[in-house]
Amino acid sequence: MTIQHATLRQLQIFTAAARSLSFARVAEQFGLTPGAVSFQIKQVEGHCGFPLFERVGRGVVLTEAGRDLLEHATLILQALDNADRRMQALKGVTGGNVTIGLVSTAKYIAPHMVSRFQAERPGVSIHLQDGNRREVNAMVAKGEVDLAIMGRPLDADELLAEPFARHPSIIICAPGHPLAQAPTLRLSDLADSDFIAREEGAGTRALTDAYFQGHGFSPRIVMTSSSNETIKQAVMAGIGIALLSRHTVNLELALGMLRELRVEGLPLMRSWYIAHRRSLPLLPVHAQLRSYLLERGQAIIDSLHAGHRALASGT
Repeated sequence: MTIQHATLRQLQIFTAAARSLSFARVAEQFGLTPGAVSFQIKQVEGHCGFPLFERVGRGVVLTEAGRDLLEHATLILQALDNADRRMQALKGVTGGNVTIGLVSTAKYIAPHMVSRFQAERPGVSIHLQDGNRREVNAMVAKGEVDLAIMGRPLDADELLAEPFARHPSIIICAPGHPLAQAPTLRLSDLADSDFIAREEGAGTRALTDAYFQGHGFSPRIVMTSSSNETIKQAVMAGIGIALLSRHTVNLELALGMLRELRVEGLPLMRSWYIAHRRSLPLLPVHAQLRSYLLERGQAIIDSLHAGHRALASGT
């Protein structure tokens, strides 16, 4: 027997397992038991004549044969997916599934936009997959997501992206911070402050580094985190101050749990982009969601922020 005898389902299971390196996660994804996933993997191994995974401690890693098969299986599945997209587009189907890649900051706004879109198109199922800027860029380039909500893409050749909303970033502090009540500040006034920053690879970290370097300022970074939520909690705990997207902290600002430092030259204004792979044809539902965000994304964000202010004022 050869790998040509493997079924499409087996290749899908193998590919998912090779990417996640977790049979339990794949079992949940496909509605199987971990034992059934292991059986399917053994079937594929029998077809190709090589072990595809090897156990290391409590986990598994891909063998050389597993890495090679993953490369070819990915191409096969993408080709079939592209063919299906084209057939569906010819039918003019408007329902279906959409997988959206999100940079971590986008999770504060994307669900609100998606919920409004689904209210008008209840037949559409949405799956959200988040990561940092580098990870989401790779998801789009590999065709692992249909669309992405992100900052400016890293690879303009592979991705087609259009801005749909403003994205301001500010420096926040705890209400009790010594500079919290200052009417205006220069960046040099923050020289003695401790900073909390995002991890390398995050869009917010790239923005922070570029901003400080452009002004000849060297922040004293005492903590890094891959989580905006962790950074917010650390700022509220008084560990330091941080430059973050206003969208991540708008509710806490409205409730008085955080304060915005009025630093000259801030907020830094970027844009939110809706992106997809240039070579991947968009199904009608994907094109509809893209158009929806381009037309209404900014208005939805504005109404969300207005709701936060109303909540804080009790009106």
